[in-house]
Amino acid sequence: MGNGISILIITYNRPADLLELLQSLGNQTNASAVLDEVLVLDNASTVSYDSVTDYIAQRPDLKINFIQSDENLGVARGRNKLMTMARGKWLLVIDDDVLFLKPDDLQRIARYPEKPFFADTNTAVFDLRVIYYDTKEVQITAFPHKKYDQYKDKKQFLTSYYIGCAHLLRRDVLDITGVYPTDFFYGMEEYDLSYRILDAGFTIGYDDEVTIEHKESPLGRQPNAQKLQMQWVNKSKVAWRYLPFLYFVSTAFMWSLQYLNNTKWDIKGFFGGIGKVMQIPFKEKRRRVSSTTIDYLNKVQARLWF
Repeated sequence: MGNGISILIITYNRPADLLELLQSLGNQTNASAVLDEVLVLDNASTVSYDSVTDYIAQRPDLKINFIQSDENLGVARGRNKLMTMARGKWLLVIDDDVLFLKPDDLQRIARYPEKPFFADTNTAVFDLRVIYYDTKEVQITAFPHKKYDQYKDKKQFLTSYYIGCAHLLRRDVLDITGVYPTDFFYGMEEYDLSYRILDAGFTIGYDDEVTIEHKESPLGRQPNAQKLQMQWVNKSKVAWRYLPFLYFVSTAFMWSLQYLNNTKWDIKGFFGGIGKVMQIPFKEKRRRVSSTTIDYLNKVQARLWF
């Protein structure tokens, strides 16, 4: 096990985006001083990644291990695979369509755990600041607090969950909490692991020192209705597993309304989602978090009902 950072990236049918990301990584100053390895999982893509593998061959200093999967493992299982392979003390998990902006970003990310604010609060996961590639505006959906207007100007804060597209995670925490749920193909896996991390006595934090650009490309993503149904069902599972019963009811109900609204009343998908949600109490075990964790969630103003 190393003392540095393992970068974990899953990719699917986005070789151009991945290549640009790796090139931005290649522009980092003295990356080898903090970088143990870069693990890239090709999630059974159907397009050529020759441009990527050519670049990897040219940059042995980046320690990139390009792994090809025979099946699309989805986000949760794909990241689980990389997490179990990783050697670094810290895991920098990023999407394949993000970019580093400054040449010392990696050096500054490596210093996050040393900041007094986080050292004093036993922080195990760190969210980075994420902006849109096109507009340079903060990506609100990648901001780790639902009260955006209240928290947007804070340089640091503790929160209840982390964002999947760009976060730093302490590797040994997974030995306590376990990894992502394997029944989540897409969406909400970070919430599931977040509750287990918090219940193990750690905290989750945000720091705006490093900004990452996110292209949020539509290529390689699940169709909108299918993606929304996965999010609805998975968020309901998370609420059932970890939160008081009332929050399961409110989450399932509010996400059903959001599904209808965002899909322009896709009735077939709605009833499919309802059927899956109604099975949750019969198939899922309750692992309700402690009262101490609930107190923390209330203190950081977590949105629990939706």
